[in-house]
Amino acid sequence: MMNYISIEDSDLARRAEELIKASQNRYRITVQVANRAKRRRYDDADEVDDSMLKPVKRAVLEMSDELTEPEIIGD
Repeated sequence: MMNYISIEDSDLARRAEELIKASQNRYRITVQVANRAKRRRYDDADEVDDSMLKPVKRAVLEMSDELTEPEIIGD
């Protein structure tokens, strides 16, 4: 997995916009990001190395990577 800790806000906003544009339903993609962030927050509670990155930001980055790289298996 890439090191996302040094991600810029403009890049994060661009990736979030790509997710919204790729989705047919803006509400649904927002809920999917929130659910993934919530799930990852509790699943990865023991990992310390990603603690500097908020769960929602990590979820947006992961989902945008899955959008641009279809070989990555998503939820």
